[in-house]
Amino acid sequence: MCKEMEFKALDKDGNEVMCEVLFTFTSEATGKDYIVYTDNSQDEDGNTKVYCSIYDPADPESDLIPVESEAEWYFIQQVLQEIQEEYERLM
Repeated sequence: MCKEMEFKALDKDGNEVMCEVLFTFTSEATGKDYIVYTDNSQDEDGNTKVYCSIYDPADPESDLIPVESEAEWYFIQQVLQEIQEEYERLM
C-alpha cells in the first residue's frame, strides 16, 4: 500500500496506531470533506472497525476533526450503506 493511503493516529488510550484510508468524499450538503479509515481492529462480532472524520484535503498534515452532529452521522451512514450495497451487487 502506498504511503499516502496510511497515517498514524492515537487511539483512546494514547497509543499510536497505523490507519488505512479506505476512501474520501466531499458532501455538497455539508460543504465538508470526509475521510473514511480503519485501524484494522475488529469489534466483538468480528467486523472491521471503520471510522470517519472531517479533514482538509489541501493540508495533509492537518488534524482530523471529529464528526459530532447526528445529522452528519446519518448522512455518512447513508454513504457507507450505498457503497456496501454497490459492492455486494458487484460480487
